[in-house]
Amino acid sequence: MTRKLSRRVTVQFSIRNKKSGSGVAMPYLGSEETARELKRALSNPNVQSDRLRYRNVILRVIRFMTQGLDMSPLYMEMVKASATVDIVQKKLVYLYMCTYAGLKPDLALLAINTLRKDCADPNPMVRGLALRNMCNLRMPGITEYIQQPVLNGLRDKASYVRRVAVLGCAKMQNLQPDAEIDGAVVNELYSMLRDQDPVVMVNCLRALEEVLKEEGGVVINKPIAHHLLNRLNDLDSWGQSESGDSGVMAATLRLFLQLAAAHPAVQADALGRGGPLLAACTAHSRELRFAGLCHVQQVLRSLPAHFAAHYKKFFCSYSEPSYIKFRKMEILVELVNDENVPLVLEELQAYCTDVSPELAQAAIFAVGRIGRTYSERCLGILTGLLGLRQDHITSAVVQTFRDLVWLCPQSSPSVCAAVAGCEDCIQDSEGKQALIWLLGAHGDQISSAPYVLEEYIDGLKTELSPAVRQELLTATVRLFLARPAETQDMLGRLLHYCIEEESDMCVRDRALMCYRLLRCGAEEARRVLGGPTPSPAPPPPPPGGAEPTPKSPAEPPPTGAGAGEVVASDSADGGEAFSLTLEPVLSPEAFERHWLRLEPSLTQALPCPGPGSPPESLQAALQLVQIQALAFSRPGAEPWKAYLCTHGRGSLLLAELVRDTTAAADPRAPADRQTGAGGRAGPGRVCVGPADRAADRAPDRPADRS
Repeated sequence: MTRKLSRRVTVQFSIRNKKSGSGVAMPYLGSEETARELKRALSNPNVQSDRLRYRNVILRVIRFMTQGLDMSPLYMEMVKASATVDIVQKKLVYLYMCTYAGLKPDLALLAINTLRKDCADPNPMVRGLALRNMCNLRMPGITEYIQQPVLNGLRDKASYVRRVAVLGCAKMQNLQPDAEIDGAVVNELYSMLRDQDPVVMVNCLRALEEVLKEEGGVVINKPIAHHLLNRLNDLDSWGQSESGDSGVMAATLRLFLQLAAAHPAVQADALGRGGPLLAACTAHSRELRFAGLCHVQQVLRSLPAHFAAHYKKFFCSYSEPSYIKFRKMEILVELVNDENVPLVLEELQAYCTDVSPELAQAAIFAVGRIGRTYSERCLGILTGLLGLRQDHITSAVVQTFRDLVWLCPQSSPSVCAAVAGCEDCIQDSEGKQALIWLLGAHGDQISSAPYVLEEYIDGLKTELSPAVRQELLTATVRLFLARPAETQDMLGRLLHYCIEEESDMCVRDRALMCYRLLRCGAEEARRVLGGPTPSPAPPPPPPGGAEPTPKSPAEPPPTGAGAGEVVASDSADGGEAFSLTLEPVLSPEAFERHWLRLEPSLTQALPCPGPGSPPESLQAALQLVQIQALAFSRPGAEPWKAYLCTHGRGSLLLAELVRDTTAAADPRAPADRQTGAGGRAGPGRVCVGPADRAADRAPDRPADRS
């Protein structure tokens, strides 16, 4: 005990000196002394006679080996330690021999005899263990030593030895990739496809794929295919071609969809079987969960809202990695409907304050995508997040506001009121670009817009992002067209700097374009920067089916429509013009209150060929003609409905748009209800009610209903 303690003190003293002098890495200090001590212990007869003590010394060798210490001097002693009936000790020794076989090839050849002897051991576990490690010895000339034990293992009575031997054939091919393929081995592997052990059968397929990869892999003829199909129930989830395992199911589904490409109905029925995918989305393995989520997204592209009833399975857990949370939020956005939107938004709102800035911003963007359909609900959440005054949250909210205003113009007043004062909490270039765009496009509704832009102009020399400078140029010109008195001076300073001093060519070209555009006049600049004016909405045909009288090309366009309005023709009033507008915005509650109190005054059936448009596309198209869409049915619902509202000539107009694909196939339907597209789709039905010109001023009076 005293000798060991003194030696330990000496080693500690030497380590301290080496660290202060030469700077040698700590894990390798004292390796020679440690190896000599372990070698004496392995050679000590007293240690060898004590089975447990002997195994503990071997465990210390493996531990030091994994820590980076050189234990190769102990190779002979470790080879001698393999002569034991202790399976655990054999595994440790075999691990050591395979690790140092490349460094000690001469000594490794001495271990071959021991391994070949173990390949004939009465215990099948010892035979399989020895054969597996013999095939793992990566050294020159090893093939001639392992070939005969592998061939013997293919005929072994124990299934475990046969499993190892089959994979050993593939390992031999990897050791000599340029060698000629042994036909006898290939024939033996083909014959072992009928082995009683299912794992041996699967290993044979894998080995044949590896051995015959230069020839195209294993050849499956009709008898082999029938045999494999009959053995499906005996295989595990890794070896089966079809089972309840999610990975196997996904692979089989891809093959089935390719084979049934000419039968869409059969494909849809196959896609509807999503039980294993849902199980994969809640699996313990993170990799399996991610694969399941990716396949769910693929299914949703063909069957939108297919998993809407199981939306809670896609709620994020706090312990999940970010890449899984991102996928789940993308799926939640696609599964939102009228029934689950409150709970989905509540869940996403909790993610908006996550400690990860990337995850928090992704959740905010997801709320913004839902806001394209449920704008009022989402605007409240996004506006509340601005009160946190955190840079990454404010930036993401402003970017979401920009996209929301672009797609849903009726949300502009709420957005313009919320973004005031956000400039102090935005540091990244994406957030600055979004805020500057809002200030330029809607500066007439934001009182502080000129002063905020002026702050950005004053700090232009310190702005590193060329994209921000380009956006600042366009926004300042737009604001000048709306509020020239407050913006003229700073616009001149901005153009002078960007033309005379700016080094970035893209920014300089943008400044020159804005300067030349302003020289063409304010109206021309407003036309270019404001985009094209929406085309007038064509009037619906009368109930009798007569086509409306086309407008003469030489007739001048109607005048007197204000900004944001669309001029249309009202055939009921003898051609008197009227304007559609979204102001004031009608809430869903007010729509429902008016809708339930009124009777339809006009029902019109219109042909609607082809598949229906996505709700987002239809909503954007309706907003161009100043029609507000308050609610849509779920995609794929029959009949599909949309509820619309607008204002015209002092009246509130409510409408219900119904698309029924079953009406076209009904022979009892009236002739004017049939579609003109070969029966592929049913008609759309539009209802319009009597106008209440005082509806906006007296909300208690009944409004128009359609």
